[in-house]
Amino acid sequence: MVMTDPIADMITRIRNAQKALKKTCDVPHSKYKWAIASVLRQEGYIYGFDRRLMNGKKCIRVYLKYIDEKTPIIECIKRESKPGCRHYVTRDEVPLVRSGNGVAILSTSAGIMSGQKAREKGVGGELLFTVY
Repeated sequence: MVMTDPIADMITRIRNAQKALKKTCDVPHSKYKWAIASVLRQEGYIYGFDRRLMNGKKCIRVYLKYIDEKTPIIECIKRESKPGCRHYVTRDEVPLVRSGNGVAILSTSAGIMSGQKAREKGVGGELLFTVY
């Protein structure tokens, strides 16, 4: 079966794992998802991630972060740009999520980065998703 939106699949797996209070979440591996996981770690929404081999296929194991035993760090993670309707922003339109308490993740010409770094570098791009 062909997956049409692997980024939505990744964030849905993370969202569902946190609702089930899991410690880890496994996501099929790709360089794009690896870069997204790297930004989530830099911004403090996950503990970390690593590569695993599961049933002969590469996957990324994401180590989820909680405030206490039952409260996940990620309150909401929402896909903004979808395959049927892409959402692009200029450097001046990069959104402030929750007045700076959240993060917008963008795919720019300089790579995958947070909205804050995109503003600092003065680049825009595709607004992938927001998280807070």
